[in-house]
Formats: sequence, structure tokens, C-alpha cells
Amino acid sequence: MGSSKSNQTSQGVKKSIQGKEDKPVRPELSELLHRLSLGLDENRPKAVERRRRKNQRTARKNLEDLLDKDSFIEYGALNIAAQRYRRSVEDLIASTPADGLITGVGTVNASQFDEQKARCMVMSYDYTVLAGTQGFFNHKKMDRLLNLANEQRMPLIFFAEGGGGRPGDIDAAGVVIAGLDLSTFGLFGKLSGKVPLVGIVSGFCFAGNAALLGCCDVIIATQNSNIGMGGPVMIEGGGLGSFRPEEIGPIDVQSKNGVVDITVADEAEAVAVAKQYISYFQGDKIDWDVADQTLLRDMIPEKRRRSYDVRKIIKTMADRESFLELKPGFGLGMITGLLRIKGKPFGLIANNCQHMGGTIEANDADKAVRLMQLCNAHGLPVLSLIDTPGFMVGPEIEQQAQVRHVCRMFIVGSHLIVPFFSVVLRKGYGLGAMAMARGGFHESFFTASWPTGEFGGMGLEGAVKAGFKKELAAIEDPKEREKFYNDMVDMLYENGKAINMASYMEIDSVIDPADTRKWISRGLKSVPPRTGREKHLPFVDSW
Repeated sequence: MGSSKSNQTSQGVKKSIQGKEDKPVRPELSELLHRLSLGLDENRPKAVERRRRKNQRTARKNLEDLLDKDSFIEYGALNIAAQRYRRSVEDLIASTPADGLITGVGTVNASQFDEQKARCMVMSYDYTVLAGTQGFFNHKKMDRLLNLANEQRMPLIFFAEGGGGRPGDIDAAGVVIAGLDLSTFGLFGKLSGKVPLVGIVSGFCFAGNAALLGCCDVIIATQNSNIGMGGPVMIEGGGLGSFRPEEIGPIDVQSKNGVVDITVADEAEAVAVAKQYISYFQGDKIDWDVADQTLLRDMIPEKRRRSYDVRKIIKTMADRESFLELKPGFGLGMITGLLRIKGKPFGLIANNCQHMGGTIEANDADKAVRLMQLCNAHGLPVLSLIDTPGFMVGPEIEQQAQVRHVCRMFIVGSHLIVPFFSVVLRKGYGLGAMAMARGGFHESFFTASWPTGEFGGMGLEGAVKAGFKKELAAIEDPKEREKFYNDMVDMLYENGKAINMASYMEIDSVIDPADTRKWISRGLKSVPPRTGREKHLPFVDSW
């Protein structure tokens, strides 16, 4: 694969040339083939064995698994570390192939999508070369490829394992002091919103490597990952103590705080998930399957205050095996991800009533907003499944800057240029429900409700307690007071039932849950096609 495949091809050419007695191999070709072969895994047994002992794969093995066969063009395969003044060239060729960064262009999922849409830029730090650090020439190489990705609008898949900046590249000492004028980080950040950016980590990822990783749209990390803006050397150098790398940014921390979007077991699963993730931005799928949609009719409990698993609804509604959840350990009151409906890709936000009843907190809002921004940047329609009593309130929650965080949903939602469809599953209360519908029930392309939908300016129970406070206090008999309370709740429920809401045109329709996919599919067909991506209107983020 990758350069492995191209080099194997070169070796095959060499053999065929050698097989012809009248065609000896020219010295310059022989030198090239030998030089390229030195970077192959089969000629680096010690490095490969070190990876095997850590239950990790080599950089070239990961790229071979990711890219379609015979599709890789490698850039900079002949680079070596900028250390010629301290080591022999022969040593550098053998020990620092590609200067620790394998880069190039290939295709991913070309058998499923148009080959042009399958094109991807790939970059992989090689931990077997100077711990995957960022050297002088691999920075130069990365800048070359980042400019190319920007020019050609190619998605980037980035394997980020490594220890950050490399202080040992002394060849550049005469022209570089601190190296803070390099373009890599600016070029990488400039790609955000222009092309999908996928970051993958297995093992240690610190400092400059982590800074690039953090610019990615999505981060896929294995269980053995440690991610931090500073590694042990930087931490100790800053006088902050001595730590083992395993103590810095372990996966349980980085998945709960939202840094990592998808946690996987190992690199094989990371590559598989990366191929699935990038597929949503490569086009529609012709072949798809789906569960019996009548099952949706009974997934909301008859008792209106009983919780249910909204993930089960999502997976039933979506094409089979098409739902990919993002940040499941962060913002537990909100579920976000990517899925397909009749082969077409969508982004999804959904309230999770199994956490605080689906009330929206700061982290939940940030999670939903990031999904909306991702879809807006790359042209995916958004589906919102609503079941929320509103935004979380109270003195404690305001310590989390709730006002600024949750209002991001209104600002970002109102600036979306992609189709937005809202479906109310059950509770649609207050500002939180409006935020889930892009700012209001008439802001989405359609807002439909299942028959179980119930609506109000605030939760029914709270509305009765606040609105009938005097009446409740005046009733001395506890049983009579409870009966009055329940009667008021029932009255408000009848008034705010989905069918009544629809009769006042506050929502567009009430639908059979089994028809939800039909509504979404027909709605998407009804949206005028965009002949060109309108320029995103600027706005000031509330946070």
C-alpha cells in the first residue's frame, strides 16, 4: 500500500529488468530502488517489533489499511532528519525514513463512491522515527501537502501520534532560532470548514502533534491514547512537576471532557471508523436497509414521565448500521452523530431524556452547536429529535456560564444554510425546545410531532406550581390539593397536545412515527438544490 505498494512495484520492475540479460539495471535506478526499500516495514524489523510489543501497528500498515489498493502517491519519501552535522547520512537514511512523517494522496471508499469524491490527503507521523516528533523537513513537507489540500479541496485524514517538536535537528541552526514563524499550524487551521479533517490517535500525542490534532473536525482515539498540549518534558521544564506520559490526558479524561469524539479499541477499529466517518461526506449510498418502521409507534412509553432510550429510536429510524455517534461521554443530555436516511447522509442532534430528563446544559448546547457547525461547513442536512423540558436553570447551573453557552444554539442555528428538519418525539417546552428547532418551530424546513408530543412555555408541572400558587396554597386538604394540581396538569396537557398545537399552526403537522423517514426524505427532496455554497454570514459567537 501506500509507498509500500509503490516501492513493491518498483522492486517488481527491478526484477523484470534484471530478468533481461541485455537490460542491466542502471546505477541511478538501482540506487533509487534501494533507497526507497530501506523505508519499508519489511526492511525495518526492529522498529516493527517494537510496535508489535506495544500492540500497535506501524504508520505504513495503518495507511495500507485505510487507503484503496494501488491508490497512494507518496510525497517526501526520500526525506531524512535535519541532523547531518551530528550523524552520518547512511545512519539517517536507515533510522529516519521520510523524516518521521508519511504523507501523500490516495482514495478511500472508491468502490462505493465517485473516485473524485474518494480522494483524500493522508498524513501519518511515524512513532518509530524519533518518537513521531516534528522535524524541520517534515514540517516543510506538511506545509507542502496542506497547501495542496487547500488548493484541491481534499479531505485530510491525520494520524497524530508523536511527541511534538524535535530539538535535535541542528542542521537548521544557522537559519532557525525558535522556529515560531513556520506556517504549519496556520495552514492546518485554515483548512477547517473547507474540507473534512479527521484526526486519529493511538499512543502518546503531545505538544505540536496535539495542537494539530485539536484542529480536526473529529478525533478518533484508541483506549491506550494519551493526549496533552504538553508532554512530560514540557511539563517538567515549566516547573510543574514530573509525570509519566501515561498520566497526561488519558482516554477516560479526554472522552468525558469532549476532546475525543469516538473511542475505539485499537488502530484497526480506528481506521474502520475513519472510513465510515469520511463516507458521510463522500455522497449517497445506493444500497441500504432499514428496520420495520412500525416499531417506532411503541417506543415512547404511554406514561408521559417515563424515560426511554432515544438511541434505540435513532437506530431504528436510520438506515441499518448507519448511525455513528459523536462524543457519547460528553454532554450526556444531548446525543449527536451522523446517519443515513435512504442512503443520504444527515447530521443528528437529539435530546436524551435518560439524563436530567433531556434538560439542556452548557456542555449539551456546545455539543449540539459543534454538530451544526460541522454540517453547515460540509453541506449535510440536520435532523433534530426533540424531547426536552427546556434549558437547565438554577443558581448552580449559572456558574457554568449557561447564558452564553446555551444561546450559541440560537446564534449558530439561525446562520445555518443547510436544510434543517425538526421532529418532536415528546416534550417540546420553552426556549430549549425552540433552540432544538433552529430558534423556533417555524424556523426549520418543517417541524412535525409524533402523537405523543406535548408543548408549553415551560414544563407542565412547573407551570401549575407557578401559575396556580395561590390556589394551591388556599386548599388545606392535601388530597384535595393534589387533585386540583393533577386536574390543572391534565388541563394544560390537553391544551398542549400535539394535535391541538397543530390545529393552531404552531407546528406543521402531527405524523405517524412510522412515516418519519418519509417526511425526512420528502422534505429533503423539496429543498431547492444549491448550485453554489453561499458565503457563510459572519457572526459573533456568544462564547
